[in-house]
Amino acid sequence: MGQHVSRTDFEWVYTEEPHASRRKIILEKYPQIKKLFGYDPNFKWVVTLMVLIQFGMLFVMKDRSWPVILLVGYCFGGVINHSLMLAVHEISHNLAFGHGRPMANRLFGFFANLPIGIPISISFKKYHLEHHKYQGDEIKDTDIPTYIEAKLFCTTFGKFIWVLLQPFFYAFRPLVTYPKKPTKLEFINTVIQLIFDALVVYFFGGRVVGYLIFGSVMAMGLHPVAGHFISEHYMFKKGYETYSYYGPLNWITFNVGYHNEHHDFPYVPGSRLPEVKRIAPEFYDTLPQHNSWTSVLYDFIMDPDVGPYARMKRKAKGLDS
Repeated sequence: MGQHVSRTDFEWVYTEEPHASRRKIILEKYPQIKKLFGYDPNFKWVVTLMVLIQFGMLFVMKDRSWPVILLVGYCFGGVINHSLMLAVHEISHNLAFGHGRPMANRLFGFFANLPIGIPISISFKKYHLEHHKYQGDEIKDTDIPTYIEAKLFCTTFGKFIWVLLQPFFYAFRPLVTYPKKPTKLEFINTVIQLIFDALVVYFFGGRVVGYLIFGSVMAMGLHPVAGHFISEHYMFKKGYETYSYYGPLNWITFNVGYHNEHHDFPYVPGSRLPEVKRIAPEFYDTLPQHNSWTSVLYDFIMDPDVGPYARMKRKAKGLDS
């Protein structure tokens, strides 16, 4: 089963999350960063191109064998779908059409969601914005593993399995730890997605839907692009709860690796986050950072000091400590 993790609990802290205070300090020194706020007009065309590529792949993958479906899904389709998931992340911050056009953002989210195969666009927004506002909150930050996960997957082999199963924990954990009533837009998102999936089955066959869905799931687990799930907030150095990644995979993930910059300035689109770092380098260069998501996955699994417990956690406001 491998080495047992060294931690037996989360890292409980009693300070506020660091991003709001750092944002204030940076803006006082560099008010020009406000000019970076707003949506990127090129974003919608990049996303549309990725969706159309996947539509084209429906024809390419028709009548292919399952081994080919899974291999291409892991190496190609899953990468595009993961990038589309991160497009959904951008859209959740209204960075497709701006805050003045919320419904346009939601509708574009439905479109970006189609090749992913699973309806996520509206539900992701519902939980993700609270992850920003209540980072580390024991209830409202559903990005943090549960005690059950941390206790069950506490060895080298256990962490390997946890990484493989990460898409399922990511999807179902909020429904258990912080359930919310489904909204009308979630229902619409689900209906649109099911209709699209049914059309793909009808015209291209069930294996092509498998290419889309299995690609999405595999690229959220033991896959280089999925390294950001762990690199962003797992505590690789004591006292630090958010980490940026400055490697090449930012090119296909809307710069989600610039994660300290993103949490400091969530209204800056991914394409402009490197400019935040360029303007205010002294606030980011000295922070612990990652340069390889593959190394993050390896270190998470093999290092006994890192595991599901390696998260900074805060008591929910209003509860006794």
